Amino acid sequence: MPTGPHMDLEAGPRGGGPATTPPPPAGRETDVGNVRKNLFLAYKTLGVVFGGLVTSPLYVYPSMNLSSPTEADYLGIYSIMFWTLTLIGVVKYVCIALSADDHGEGGTFAMYSLLCRHADIGILPSKRVYSEDPLLHDQSTVARKPSKLGKFFERSITARRVLLFMAILGMCMLIGDGILTPAISVLSAIDGLRGPFPSVSKPVVDVLSAAILIGLFLLQKYGTSKVSFLFSPIMAAWTFTTPIIGIYSIFHYYPGIFKAISPHYIVHFFLRNKRQGWQLLGGTVLCITGAEAMFADLGHFSKKAIQIAFLSSIYPSLVLTYAGQTAYLINNLNDFSDGFYKFVPRPVYWPMFVIATLAAIVASQSLISATFSVIKQSVVLDYFPRVKVVHTSQQKEGEVYSPEINYILMVLCVGVILGFGGGKEIGNAFGVVVIMVMLITTIMLTLVMIIIWRTPHALVGLYFVPFVIMEGSYVSAVFTKIPEGGWLPFAVSMILALIMFVWYYGRQRKTEYEMANKVTLERLSELLEMPEVQRVPGLCFFYSNIQDGLTPILSHYIKNMSSLHTVTIFVTLRYLLVSKVDQQERIRIKRLGPNGVYQCTVQYGYADNLSLQGGDDLVAQVTRCLQRHIKTSTDRQSPASIEEEIAQVEAARSAGVVHVRGKMRFYVGSDAGCFDKVMLRFYEFLHGICRSALPALGMPLQQRVEIGMLYKV
Repeated sequence: MPTGPHMDLEAGPRGGGPATTPPPPAGRETDVGNVRKNLFLAYKTLGVVFGGLVTSPLYVYPSMNLSSPTEADYLGIYSIMFWTLTLIGVVKYVCIALSADDHGEGGTFAMYSLLCRHADIGILPSKRVYSEDPLLHDQSTVARKPSKLGKFFERSITARRVLLFMAILGMCMLIGDGILTPAISVLSAIDGLRGPFPSVSKPVVDVLSAAILIGLFLLQKYGTSKVSFLFSPIMAAWTFTTPIIGIYSIFHYYPGIFKAISPHYIVHFFLRNKRQGWQLLGGTVLCITGAEAMFADLGHFSKKAIQIAFLSSIYPSLVLTYAGQTAYLINNLNDFSDGFYKFVPRPVYWPMFVIATLAAIVASQSLISATFSVIKQSVVLDYFPRVKVVHTSQQKEGEVYSPEINYILMVLCVGVILGFGGGKEIGNAFGVVVIMVMLITTIMLTLVMIIIWRTPHALVGLYFVPFVIMEGSYVSAVFTKIPEGGWLPFAVSMILALIMFVWYYGRQRKTEYEMANKVTLERLSELLEMPEVQRVPGLCFFYSNIQDGLTPILSHYIKNMSSLHTVTIFVTLRYLLVSKVDQQERIRIKRLGPNGVYQCTVQYGYADNLSLQGGDDLVAQVTRCLQRHIKTSTDRQSPASIEEEIAQVEAARSAGVVHVRGKMRFYVGSDAGCFDKVMLRFYEFLHGICRSALPALGMPLQQRVEIGMLYKV
């Protein structure tokens, strides 16, 4: 037999073994790799996304104001929880809402930006994005003919303001959720100490819960990836042990519990309990708490991973756990005030207490992460005062952390635990937050279906009508809890909404002033031709908020400084209503009229990382783009003039770089209206304590110059 590598390969290994299998196609390897990646991400979601949802059995039954419940009552309650989990969890979020992402980002602000990009319904002129923008054509599919509903929003400023208010309210309620989830989860878990040890007082439980939460918030600075790596094993243990106990309880106490899946038990429950049954919806709604984090945390993981985790583990775990709890309570009708720990068998009580405590800590993480995400989105879209946002992962830009927001949440969570009377009062407040976020999501998702997806009206009705009826019923029930603790999330939401509205109003007034008093190119040429104005060596980055013209601070600067650098680049940070901007489209430069004067637009999406590695990084990027623009520009006739212009830029950069930022402040005179006096003075207070935009770009401190200017109202 001939020998050689080729013949050895074809004949297989010596000894008559099977022939060597050829390598699988590249596409198959990619598919296998994607499956493994999604499975791993699905495992990680247990520690971040689903903590609040899967630990809800700790506090659902204790939060209900039951009075002499019967077997039929518990069957009706379980039927309500089963169909709530199925319709809201599976149908609404997993099957529909997760598809309404904005390039991987989720939440009410992501849907708002998605709507703004497909219809001209933005509010702030600096944030409104028009369909002729070629970048948006690349990143989204814009319908050629706007829908009738889209035209209505474009024509009605009131409708646009209501839509913005809904997005703001959804964000504020989600932050309220981030305050209450840690409080009720940890408090309910630690309360398990009082069963075996009746001598443990409630103040001791409160202090222990507060200490645990403080430790959790101090861990946030290490990032979501590190946190989820630590917490996912804990959450997996909880997710798979509670349904096992549930199955045991079903067989031991009430094997026929699943007959309650029939919706007729719900009808009989309301017919029998009437008003009291309607009020109990305020407790049953807590079974779906945390489901909104599936959508809000979409930027941290992926749609497929979240779907896999929910359908394969979270949903079955909750269905079985609630079935087991209900089976136990049917045989122990008055144990609902401690509906979780009493249904746990005595031999595994302490292991389950440890797991429950650790799982409650993890549960807090899901809404904390979601809060960071929505705050970052609203800051980038300029609807919230600037706070520090740290990107904690180089691979996943959706993973962010805000120190200021983190410590505010910590103080509020501890205050809720120490200030409220118990878990039932927190549960009353919690229900208001949960269902309001979901109702807002339903309405905005309906708008996405009509304006963007162009879903047939019959299908839109099949979605909208049942969910509005169901969630509207929940809303009407939880509103009765406002005097009993439900006022808290409303208070927090109103304070946040006030801050956001004041910030929006102040930014709008500044934009209007700048547009009305902008410096034209003709006016700039006149200023530079003044005999006292000199062109000094150096490269100046002059930051402006407007793109159509130059900021009025420029005129103020030239008149007072009597100079302008030989190369001056007017830089505008433009936040587009897209999640991410392609790196090649990041910087756009054009030449203005006077010699050595250029305009530069740095474009970012709300999910992009604005933080650069240093000021020189931005300088280098803009300089390269400027030189490329000079070389490719068609308005220069002579190659010598091109080389001369490039040399001018290099000489200016060698002479020194300075970053000039205008700081326009309102001067509220005595003749201003009462509304402006209150709103603009509050805006100036917020503006004074918020962070500057320049530190986010990493500019060296010694290169920064701020020019102040007063605008009399």
